[in-house]
Amino acid sequence: MTRTYLDYNATAPLRPEARAAMCAAMDVVGNPSSVHAEGRAAKALVERARGQVAAAVGCKPQEVVFTSGATEAARVLATVAGDVIVEETAHDALWSHAGPGSGAAGSVLAMGLANSETGVIAPVPERVDGQWRLGALRADLLCLDVTQAIGRVPFSFDWSGADLAILSAHKLGGPKGVGALIVRQGLDIASLATGGGQEMGRRSGTENLVGIAGFGAAIGAALHDLEAGTWARIEEFRNILENVIAQTANETIFVGKDGKRLPNTSCLSTPGWKGETQVMQMDLAGFAVSAGSACSSGKVRESRVLRAMGYDPDVARSAIRVSLGPATTEDEVRRFAQAWCSAHRRFRARSA
Repeated sequence: MTRTYLDYNATAPLRPEARAAMCAAMDVVGNPSSVHAEGRAAKALVERARGQVAAAVGCKPQEVVFTSGATEAARVLATVAGDVIVEETAHDALWSHAGPGSGAAGSVLAMGLANSETGVIAPVPERVDGQWRLGALRADLLCLDVTQAIGRVPFSFDWSGADLAILSAHKLGGPKGVGALIVRQGLDIASLATGGGQEMGRRSGTENLVGIAGFGAAIGAALHDLEAGTWARIEEFRNILENVIAQTANETIFVGKDGKRLPNTSCLSTPGWKGETQVMQMDLAGFAVSAGSACSSGKVRESRVLRAMGYDPDVARSAIRVSLGPATTEDEVRRFAQAWCSAHRRFRARSA
């Protein structure tokens, strides 16, 4: 059976540019902290990747701290004194650091720029009288999770005004196990890991040279795709998918369709038809989709994000996420829509 991968928000296939950079980095023998020629060669690869990440994120190279991924980068929230306020639809990596009883005010506001389950893009909060404001929420510092947004929609850390940002390589075609924390210049934070003082003293431990090289190459290629208009084509495919499904299943809800969202993401819910059942049926038909965030896969539960958005439990239990990528074709999208519609007809026949 031909497999079709439509779960880019969980992880994107490794880009050829990243694979080539990683293979080349495997032949670099030096430790980036060593002062001899081999060490300097390794250090040069790290700094090249740092520059590539900075260019794509819109920050200064010295503001980029390499980590093992976005989850580790989010640990910065635990280093900040005071309450951490987490926006209610944010990823669990942020929610795990929410301060108890933080209420509507605290020292840090943490939120996702683009939601991994729905693709909905949140407005960047305003800074008024020295505080970040998002509705009733107030905080002194702002941490943005830009994991799903980078390379898909325009973003600049500088113009956002945020104090911190987190991202991960594998969401944009880089290797798994590497990410970055962006720290605005002049902001003092505690080290994520103590030891030898690597990464400007903010994350000790010998750098993952191969992963970092792949990260840099992948984010550079992702930025090129964005500038070339690749995601406009992907958005057209996403719209085709939703239009075909809507013609068959008029009860299906497309979350965020009337607002601003990522061009590749469709979160659809058919009340009464459990999301995990749909995922299994589509898997048997040869399509990889998900029932929410990959970090929550395998857990039979309603979507916390959809409940926070005001949807009832039935809708939250019945949602799936289809997320496209640069390699997705119109034929794949149409075949998926046809397979889903066939499964939907069987579901309706059983429910009659």
